[in-house]
Amino acid sequence: MAEEKNGFFKRLVNGLTKTRNSIVSGFDAIFNGFSSIDDDFYEELEEILVMGDIGVATTEKIIDDLKEKVAEQHIKEPSACKELLIESIKDQMRVEDTAYEFEHKKSVILVIGVNGVGKTTSIGKLAANLKGQGRRVLMAAADTFRAAAGEQLQMWANRAGVELIGGQDGADPASVIYDAVQAAKARDVDVLLCDTAGRLHNKKNLMEELKKIYRIIEKEYPEAHLETLVVLDGTTGQNALVQARQFNEAAKITGLVLTKLDGTAKGGIAVAIQSEMDIPVKYIGVGEHIEDLQKFDPDAFVNALFNVGGEN
Repeated sequence: MAEEKNGFFKRLVNGLTKTRNSIVSGFDAIFNGFSSIDDDFYEELEEILVMGDIGVATTEKIIDDLKEKVAEQHIKEPSACKELLIESIKDQMRVEDTAYEFEHKKSVILVIGVNGVGKTTSIGKLAANLKGQGRRVLMAAADTFRAAAGEQLQMWANRAGVELIGGQDGADPASVIYDAVQAAKARDVDVLLCDTAGRLHNKKNLMEELKKIYRIIEKEYPEAHLETLVVLDGTTGQNALVQARQFNEAAKITGLVLTKLDGTAKGGIAVAIQSEMDIPVKYIGVGEHIEDLQKFDPDAFVNALFNVGGEN
């Protein structure tokens, strides 16, 4: 397990290369280029953070926290601020509830996300991840309006070695969830993992559909822990944060999955999303392999972003 985690940390370091190049090289120039800590110093730091997709609101929190620490510790040299800045970024990413309760209980996991974000792929990887922990997993194909979604999910079910409950294209998603819940109870599975729709362009319909699904689960399977994960594409930067906010208006979001962090210069969005939404990023994806979806560790992420330390 330690080797696997260290291997993922290395892939994370490699995957964040573009983000690191756009942020950290600028930081080093500031820390080494300024002779004193003044307003210009802080303004330059702000600009790099914002440009790295960390966002204005989160950047303000990080800079305010840094200023406080500099004052408290009577720091005069800009070069001494790097470690403080890293700690400030980590502080913004810590949320109180980072539990993975669904791994230890009878659970239903609803996964939503717009087309193209890697939703189906993430579900397949998560199924494999949970099965690898010895959990009995059943998948449900309730995104019935997207062409070939069921076939794609069946392929991932086969790869993960789990069964799939599906419905006809265009079928009522809630009816698929109903059938899947009955199957989950009959087969005594641990986790029912559901692919659901994410049509944000018609949020009212999405909200109604999700409400119907929630009602079925609450009525038919009240003893199950209910988890709702939103999958977001890390390459879209601030647009991912906008999507997260919109989905949070339509559903009871309990966690986020951030995909495609390998090869993007917008990896800083993970900091912004976790800080501004106060909803934990629970998984991140940094590759195409089935093992390339892992639990999110804020400290390891920031270490990888700055290429310092190792797996904590």
